[in-house]
This record gives sequence, structure tokens and C-alpha cells, in this order.
Amino acid sequence: MSELLGQRTPTGRRAGGRPAPPAWAVLLAVCAGQFLVVLDVSVVNVALPSIRSSLGMGETGQQWVVNAYALTFAGFLLLGGRAADLFGRKAVFLTGLGLFTAASLAGGLAQSPWMLITARAVQGLGSAVLAPTTLAILTTSFPEGPARTRAIGTWTAVGAGGGAAGGLVGGLLTDYASWRWVLLVNVPVGAVVLAAAVYYLTESRVGGARRLDVPGAVLVTGGVAALAYGIAESESHGWSSAHSVLPLVAGAVLLAVFTAVEARSATPLMPLRLLAVRSVSAANAVLLASGAATFATWYFLSLYMQNVLHYSPVRAGLGFLPHTVAIIAGSKLAPRLMARVDARLIGAAGGLIGAAGLFWQSRLTVDGGYLGAIAGPGAVTMFGAGLLMTPIAAAATSGVPMGEQGLVSGLLNTSRQLGGALGLTILATSAVSRTASRAHGGAAPLSALTSGYSLAFLLGGIFLAAGSCLIGLLPRPRR
Repeated sequence: MSELLGQRTPTGRRAGGRPAPPAWAVLLAVCAGQFLVVLDVSVVNVALPSIRSSLGMGETGQQWVVNAYALTFAGFLLLGGRAADLFGRKAVFLTGLGLFTAASLAGGLAQSPWMLITARAVQGLGSAVLAPTTLAILTTSFPEGPARTRAIGTWTAVGAGGGAAGGLVGGLLTDYASWRWVLLVNVPVGAVVLAAAVYYLTESRVGGARRLDVPGAVLVTGGVAALAYGIAESESHGWSSAHSVLPLVAGAVLLAVFTAVEARSATPLMPLRLLAVRSVSAANAVLLASGAATFATWYFLSLYMQNVLHYSPVRAGLGFLPHTVAIIAGSKLAPRLMARVDARLIGAAGGLIGAAGLFWQSRLTVDGGYLGAIAGPGAVTMFGAGLLMTPIAAAATSGVPMGEQGLVSGLLNTSRQLGGALGLTILATSAVSRTASRAHGGAAPLSALTSGYSLAFLLGGIFLAAGSCLIGLLPRPRR
């Protein structure tokens, strides 16, 4: 962030004659919002046993504490991104952050399962409005080129750090305070970020009529949410179960109708010509594949540390520190390399380094040591992921009109979220099947578990390597 100190955003002067805010203030505000969004994807996982005990929640209710957030988050991302373009990025940022903060307070004070699940759903809605707006504010505040690339690198690093910190923060708060503080901690942080955003952010939006494509918004939100729900249900009931097939079919039908509606709409929610832009379509394909690999890394490594190596939640959270440092280092190094080398090469190298880390991670043993089984391969994987993400985000937003930056940001987040959900389901199903097979073959329980986790990491490496190959579809960066 030091390169941006002293710069001012290229928006001229604010209403009333005040100068535009310094670049560091804009960057700090949007990165803090992104950190909260990504943190809450994973921070609740460690606290689930305590939540279940405290509120008398069953297995289904416990699952919905996670799913309620994930479904509304995935479903409303495109709508949130488009709303930012039409109604003002600052206004939508403040709305999303306000919803998220209020829902965090309600969830932390919940006295029954339904209150907590409802609060988590509203949290997901706030996050879906907030997440694409953060990237849209960056891409419209910094001119295309090195300044924007450095800003995106910082945004990527902070978001990645939030995902990595989720397990650690959740473990510390659950063990030393209460599960309620996993949610309540967002309230003071959200209030401070709200105040900073009100003062520092400058409003920007598309000129002309502010007409939202309501039919398109309803169809795409329902379609993406149905797909996400069907993928989540397949982990419990299998791909052939009606619990999975019906929402998957419904989601596909709704998205097909959405495409037909958008092709005929005078003011579409998502102009279909955007998908014909090579940088946009290729970047989303890469994020779909890489999300399938990287999202699952935290999940399976956490299970391995706690179920096989018998780490406590706090110790497991601390075990992710090298991963956090590595992904931040990769994200911050990428912009410097991109100034000298073709960004596609940086992204492809990052993806292949990450895949190599996952292949190393797949060589797990029941008595694995921390350095060889967790810190080493995890740091390699996350360093590669950090190198990968910044070039992809920069490429996807390059050459896109200012009035559609929020929409493209929402599309990127949707691809990554759906890729993560689909990848986790495929890898979890494969791991369970391998574990059961080894157990039936007479393997010891811990050995069977380890074998299942190893397969998951191996498949994740294949997904990430495949995503790296898709980077060749991106157009050559403009100099």
C-alpha cells in the first residue's frame, strides 16, 4: 500500500469543492469491507459445535447456519454488482455494510436457531451487495495500469488474508470468549468502516436513467441460489437424489430463461455481450476452476489437523498462519512482476505452483509432521494462489466500461463462489467414498480418513492445473 500513499483518486474534486480523497483512504475502506465479507465465509465453521450446544440445534439446523449465508451470498452477487453501477457505488457499499453489521449484531444476540439462521441469511445478502462493490470502487477510482494493478493486488491480499484468518479468529473467540463473539466482533469493526466510508468515499454511478431489470434480477438470483442449494444438498444426499436433482434442474431452467429475457431486454441486468469479451469469459472460467481447488484447501486441512493429528481449534487456526503469509506475499508480488512480465505468464505460473503444492499436500500420512504435512505444502499452494488471483482480477476488469465494472465484479465473485461450492462437493464426495472403501478393506479409521483427504488434495491439484491452462485464453495485456 505504500506505493499509493500520497496519491489522490482520479475523480477530481468532490461536491462542495473539497479535493478527492487520498488513494490510501479509498483502498483502506474497501479492503476492510472485503476482509469482513471473506472472513465470515469461514469464521463460523469452528464455532458450530458450540452454537449447536448453546441453542439446542440439530444437524440440519447446524448445516443451515453455513448454507443460509452461502446461498444468499451466491444468489445476490450479480444483483449487488449491477445495483452499484446504477444507484451509486458509495450508496450501495454503505447499504451492504450496514445490512451486514446489523445482521451480525442480530446473529450474535440470537436466542433460537431460526433467529440465527435468519441473521446469517441477511448477512449473506449484505455481503453479496458489498463484495462486488469493493472491487468496482477500486477499478473506477484508479486508472487502468500500474496503480490499479497495485490496488487490486492489495485488495486480493486482504481478501485472501480474511479467508485464511477465519479459522484462527473463530477458534480464538470460541475458546476464550463465546461463539457469539464470532458474529459480534463484526459490529465495532463495521461501524468504524461505515464512518470512514461516509467521509472518504466519493459517489460514482452510470449516467442516465437508473432502471433495474427486475425480471432479470429475480431470475438470476433464483437460478444461482437454486444451483448453489442443489450442489450443497448433493454432499448429503448424493447427485442422483431428488434433493439435489430438483434444485439443480430448477436453477438451470431459471438461468436459461434469464438468458432469453436478457437478450430481449432494453436495459438488461447483464448485457450478454459482456460474455463475448474474451477477458471476462476467460477470467471467469479460470476462477471457476481455481475456486474449486482453493476453497476446499482450508476445509480439508482443518479436518486433517483436528480429526487425524488431534489439534485443538486454536492450534489448528494457528497452523494456517504460514498459509496467510504466503498468499499475501504472492498477491503483493504479482503486481511488481506484472510490470515486467506478461501477466498471463504470472497467472499461469501461480496456478501451476499452487497445483504443485496441492500434489505435495496429497502425500499425507497419519503421523505427518507440521512442517512437511501442513506448513510446507500449504505455503506453496497459497503463494501460487496469490500470484494467480491478481492477474485474473486485473484482466477481467481491463477494457470494461466504467458503467459495468460492478456487474463484472459481481460475475467474478459468482464464478468463484459457485466454483468453490461445486469443487468442495466433488472433493468431499470423493474423500468420503475413498475413506469408506479403505475402511471396508480393513484399514484403520485414521488411515482411511487420511487416504480420503489425500485424494481430495490430489483432485484439487488437477482442478488448479486445468484452470492454469485456461489462462492461455486471456488476451495479451495492453502496454
